[in-house]
Amino acid sequence: MDSGISTPKKSKGSNSTNSASSEETTIYMRTQWNKDDSVGIVFSLPDIECELPIVLEIFKSHQVKLHHIESRPSKQSSSDFEFFVSCDNKTGGLKESLEAVKGIAKNFRLISPSEDTVPWFPKTLSELDRSANKIIRDGSKLDSDHPDSAHTSDGFANPVYRARRKEMADIALSYKHGQTIPRVQYTEEEIGTWRTIFHELTKLYPTHACKQFNHVFPLLQDKCGYNADNIPQLEDVSQFLQDCTGFRLRPVAGLLSSRAFLSGLAFRVFHATQYIRHSSKPMFTPEPDVCHELLGHVPLFADPTFAQFSQEIGLASLGAPDEYIKKLIRCYWFTVEVGLCRQGQDLKVYGPGLLSSFGELQHCLTDAAEKKTFDPDVTCDQRIQTKSYQPLYFVADSFEAVTEMMREYAKTIPRPFSVRYNPYTKSVEVIENKSQILKLTHAIKEAAAVAQWVRTFAHQAAGWVLES
Repeated sequence: MDSGISTPKKSKGSNSTNSASSEETTIYMRTQWNKDDSVGIVFSLPDIECELPIVLEIFKSHQVKLHHIESRPSKQSSSDFEFFVSCDNKTGGLKESLEAVKGIAKNFRLISPSEDTVPWFPKTLSELDRSANKIIRDGSKLDSDHPDSAHTSDGFANPVYRARRKEMADIALSYKHGQTIPRVQYTEEEIGTWRTIFHELTKLYPTHACKQFNHVFPLLQDKCGYNADNIPQLEDVSQFLQDCTGFRLRPVAGLLSSRAFLSGLAFRVFHATQYIRHSSKPMFTPEPDVCHELLGHVPLFADPTFAQFSQEIGLASLGAPDEYIKKLIRCYWFTVEVGLCRQGQDLKVYGPGLLSSFGELQHCLTDAAEKKTFDPDVTCDQRIQTKSYQPLYFVADSFEAVTEMMREYAKTIPRPFSVRYNPYTKSVEVIENKSQILKLTHAIKEAAAVAQWVRTFAHQAAGWVLES
């Protein structure tokens, strides 16, 4: 499962002295050097008067053009000077000159522009702990237009709902990968809100939801306790999803940053809230809640093709520039959140934002709603509407088709590397050089050979059964 192009530089450690030095060098370079045809080096010299002329002569003798050179006192030794040099990488004997400089300089570092512009991203499941609490809005900091902020007749805001939301947020904020998701004892009022939503939505699912959704929903009723009188627990649902597609749930305190949320999908992890919307407005919420997660998202994460599509968007986000994160989140929104699809002659709903909203689920399939065929190059620039019905919906021909579209779109993202998800280690592998590409090719060939052997054996076994 690949998403991306070209090759990256290794990430720097975050807890060492070198890390602080690297951060300073990054700032140092960012204001001085942004040339695409440059290679930057940082090094120290103990004797600036004697050794600097030697370094400059090395570059001159190898006909390497210098774009910029700058010095400052070394942070590591008061007797040394640190130099930053930006060199032309298109002409001259750059490789030979760098080897020569390395021989006489101290603390020599070769720096690529990509090393300073590629945002950090997780490479293992446990590293999601670093980004899982990057919350834009949580249970203790609710907007003034949220239903819980409505004033009661005696003029006071609703402190009970706020306290309950904070209780749920605290559970998520303390959660670490590998732990069992804590169970929530929902109140009768909360179950009543769930019951109202469950009754109304399940009336519409047979006629409005896509066939994949309607195939999985009865399984959730049977395996995870989906019914009008019970709010399923995230841990039970997560175990079910892992058995189906390898997706899992992770509790989250509120609305995550786009980058943190998408990075979870790359590992087949969906960040899910445990709190429920305010009982005064059971049919609408301006933010995700447990009804949205369990009734909208979960069923399709149990479908292999949809799970793959969701992961492709996540993989495309790893290390992507900020402007492309905005584009990817729009592609995510108009597919995974509010997407429509063609099935036979009919339009059906697969977007969880619609499947968990009684009013918009009916509205989106009417002629009053504008529809366009999904195209990531167009969808990525479409404005998102979160506080009312969407003015426009995008239609997919199939999950397979949109998956392939997103793979192709990912190739246009300017990332200096490629990533591959390893389902055995549940980690992301960064493809950064030729040997790794050859290794990956060999692994794919081995997997194909094993698959062929399995098919051959199954065919032979079927023949044995018939003969017997």
